[in-house]
Amino acid sequence: QVHLLESGGGSVQTGGSLRLSCVASEPIAGRYCMGWFRQAPGKEREGVATIDSDGRSSYSDSVKGRFTISRDNAMRTVYLEMNGLRPEDSAMYYCAADDVGNSVPALGWVAYVATFTYAGRGTQVTVAS
Repeated sequence: QVHLLESGGGSVQTGGSLRLSCVASEPIAGRYCMGWFRQAPGKEREGVATIDSDGRSSYSDSVKGRFTISRDNAMRTVYLEMNGLRPEDSAMYYCAADDVGNSVPALGWVAYVATFTYAGRGTQVTVAS
């Protein structure tokens, strides 16, 4: 069982930037698709971004062009660089991982990241207007 620990959340003004990090308890290279989903109070979970073991990424339409996901397999870490933050980006952000094999669904793994097998406890992002 892989454990995930997020960090990097905080409070920023509209248009600001944050970089989230997620460290895994075991090696992620060649096995785990990694990603982020978020959940705001009273709302359902929303996939944000994923990056598979081959480095292929997928993003939700709401963050495409503003957020960038990356991974450092040597450090067992995945990052989410968030630029141009908006109040509607405010949420608890969760790191997630799953061993999904080599397939790539038509909608991208971002459509499924909120149901991945492993997830961290989250880090809060608040964007003030």
